[in-house]
Amino acid sequence: MKKRWIALLCLAGIAVSLLSGCQETPAAEEGAPELTAEQKGATEITAQINQSVYDQLDFDDQQELEFAQRGLICAPEFLELKDESGKVIWSQDAYAFLEDASAPDTVNPSLWRNTQLNHIYGLFQVADGIYQVRGYDMSNITFVKGDTGWIVFDPLMSVECAQAAMELVDSQLGEYPVMGVIISHSHVDHFGGIRGIISEEQAAEENIPIIAPEGFEEHAISENVYAGTAMGRRAAYQYGTLLDKDGEGAMCIGIGMGQSTGTISYLSPTDTITQTGEIRVIDGVTFEFQMTPGTEAPAEMNTWLPEKKALWLAENCTGTLHNLYTLRGAQVRDGNAWANYIMEALARYGDEAQVVFQSHNWPHWGNDVIRAYMEDTAAVYKFIHDQTLFYINQGYTDTEIAEMIRLPADLEQVWYTRQYYGTLKHNVKAVYQKYMGWYDANPIHLDELTPTAYAQKLVEYLGDTDKVLEMARADFEKGEYQWVAQITNALVYADPENLDARYLCADALEQLGYQAESGPWRNAYLTGAQELRQNGVTTNPTSGSGEVQRKMGVDLMLEYLGIRLDSSAVEDLDGTVNLVVTDTGEEFVLTLRAGVLLYQEGVQAADADAVWRMPKAALFALLQGSAETVRAQAEIQDEAGLLEAVCGHVVVFTPDFAIIEP
Repeated sequence: MKKRWIALLCLAGIAVSLLSGCQETPAAEEGAPELTAEQKGATEITAQINQSVYDQLDFDDQQELEFAQRGLICAPEFLELKDESGKVIWSQDAYAFLEDASAPDTVNPSLWRNTQLNHIYGLFQVADGIYQVRGYDMSNITFVKGDTGWIVFDPLMSVECAQAAMELVDSQLGEYPVMGVIISHSHVDHFGGIRGIISEEQAAEENIPIIAPEGFEEHAISENVYAGTAMGRRAAYQYGTLLDKDGEGAMCIGIGMGQSTGTISYLSPTDTITQTGEIRVIDGVTFEFQMTPGTEAPAEMNTWLPEKKALWLAENCTGTLHNLYTLRGAQVRDGNAWANYIMEALARYGDEAQVVFQSHNWPHWGNDVIRAYMEDTAAVYKFIHDQTLFYINQGYTDTEIAEMIRLPADLEQVWYTRQYYGTLKHNVKAVYQKYMGWYDANPIHLDELTPTAYAQKLVEYLGDTDKVLEMARADFEKGEYQWVAQITNALVYADPENLDARYLCADALEQLGYQAESGPWRNAYLTGAQELRQNGVTTNPTSGSGEVQRKMGVDLMLEYLGIRLDSSAVEDLDGTVNLVVTDTGEEFVLTLRAGVLLYQEGVQAADADAVWRMPKAALFALLQGSAETVRAQAEIQDEAGLLEAVCGHVVVFTPDFAIIEP
């Protein structure tokens, strides 16, 4: 990239000056903070930058506050949820410091305001017969009253949170049975708590429909499994699960206070929506569905409730700029399709809608407000999509476009399109990635050095790291926090034991976090700083998704086995296996070719080297690399020893890899 090349030239200039002694190294100002493991407060520069936000935005505009409070029926004075072991898995009490307080210098005032709004929790009435419990998890759970019971939208992420929300509804509105569940899309914070409101046996015995969009199960499982370990590790950075909740720690993430860490559950859908306009009548209530694939999730849908004049927008409108790319890692989303589906919803339902509500944040009421809300949201995604391509076609790279592009003034001033979750800069890079991929056409970047190798050569050229640190400290005092973070992180990659580099990098990241309007950006900066200071990775408290994994079909399990197999260690492994899954009746031919696992479904090979007959449960032991357990559960004919060869080179992934250092 052009900017990267310019940076290299600058570094070369630094190196020359250091080696030649022609340039006097600027000293850090007297009274500069000591390079220690302790967290620091806001610098004067950060405080001034945050104070300037008050001049940029209209803090007297109280519409979003009014909507966040409207319809409140009940809110418990304290809200802290624990699992069976007593571990806190969700807490609004931790954010009590927000109440009736102004933003400290360590928090962007816009993010502070948004966090205060997300701290408004409890049971709310949305419209006649529609209720939401908000602030009991990252997402909202919605209850629609039918003739005899509840139809529930998106039962949260954790079982404990969903149970607590159900108990609140029961206590305030009376106890009624669950008559149906609608899951808007394939992200775990919208289905993981389902066993908190119904059991699998109850759903089967009472024929309770569980409705989801086409492709839901495939994407829900694959996203949580294929790259699930890496996403889980990175989620700690995005959601700030390892940070303290205070003015120098985690704020909200724009779509909620953060990620609950309770028990994740899963029930398969019993009814699939495949096209826009499909209608279901559940317990006397009519639901019309609009398919919106490839927007916020690969499988997603909006829902229109005609009797209520109410439009459920899933996660396609959320009261904040969302992600075209999410920092935990996921498939890039289509900003153009996203905008078009919002406009399609407006065309289909906008004339009649009196309230729009969604799976995060609060509803919006009034037809004029609704039209503006949906149009503004669509316009933001359309702008990012179109203008990124505008600059791509003039030869600019992703980092250049991210630096150049600015939202139109009218959209920048709208509170519900502010950058609390997604940001303009990283969404621009998502559009670039979608159309152009990782390569910017500069051949220098075809086969780059690894970060560690690059850093080691850089330090070799710079020569005197003490002088580099002096210069970096001087730049820190000037407020050049991004540059200081970059150059000191290079020193960390060259020598992870360089404590001064670690601590100065942490100090710079911290100031970037304090200035960030995006909750995930703040969390990422502050988590990186924390790990540099603590000298390593801290265990991520986020719950796993074992129940989701158990719902994998055999084909997905074989895909995942191929992902876990260390092919480079067995590249001379060749053979053919007839796999028979005894309890499902499925048959596969597994072909091992140069250590790569291939498979064909519905066939058997006449000359297979081995035959594995096993129940599906034994495949989980195979995924764990336990040949002994597999043999105990299966009938194995394998004189070639393929089972032991595969199991001996299956890697069980753990979410403890380094991010901010080698």
